[in-house]
Amino acid sequence: QVQLIESGGGLVQAGGSLRLSCQASGRTSSPSHMAWFRQAPGKERDLLAAISALGGRTYASDSVKGRFTISRDNAKNTLTLQMNDLKLEDTAIYYCAARPPTTRWVDYWDAKQYDTWGQGTQVTVSS
Repeated sequence: QVQLIESGGGLVQAGGSLRLSCQASGRTSSPSHMAWFRQAPGKERDLLAAISALGGRTYASDSVKGRFTISRDNAKNTLTLQMNDLKLEDTAIYYCAARPPTTRWVDYWDAKQYDTWGQGTQVTVSS
């Protein structure tokens, strides 16, 4: 029903910055709660940041707090992850995801509630 497409991944040196975008389809649909996840090789999928349907509330994990910023533009149906001071440990595939606006904000941590996922975009941080 709703489709998400990530873009903006690539190769960047440690200490550098990168901006990821997620384009959402569904012009007449209500905005969804959204989030960014990442998965490194051999690691489990981790929640990085989340944002409420109207953008009023955000969450950032301890590992990226102060470095990564999540934002959205509902008029353009886009979600953004601004990544600064990138580290080698940030190398992973990054995914955007959406969950219904009827879900509770306090459940942002619950990956099972995210019912729509993008295909992922690779971010590689080099020394």
